[in-house]
Amino acid sequence: MQRVCFLLKVRPERLAEYRERHQDVWPEMREALSRTGWHNYSLFLRDDGLLVGYLETDDFEAAKKAMAETEVNARWQAEMAPFFEDLDGRPDEGMTPLTEVFHLD
Repeated sequence: MQRVCFLLKVRPERLAEYRERHQDVWPEMREALSRTGWHNYSLFLRDDGLLVGYLETDDFEAAKKAMAETEVNARWQAEMAPFFEDLDGRPDEGMTPLTEVFHLD
């Protein structure tokens, strides 16, 4: 299982709304994530807007590709894009994995 961690930056003026939107993620979005191989997926948000994402998957590139092909993901990404700073394109295209340097099992 591949562990993936990535960072994004939420605009400070949109933090409250971003948190609110993630209290009720669309059921079809949740189902699509599970179906396309996104497991144990979590988002952590710091008060300054730093967003840390973590997920486990068999193949991150395949999971991203499969998710990008869903209609619900296109709608979700279009709605989420305005929340982020320094992003060229969709949020899911800006997720550059960090290099894992240590893991305690």
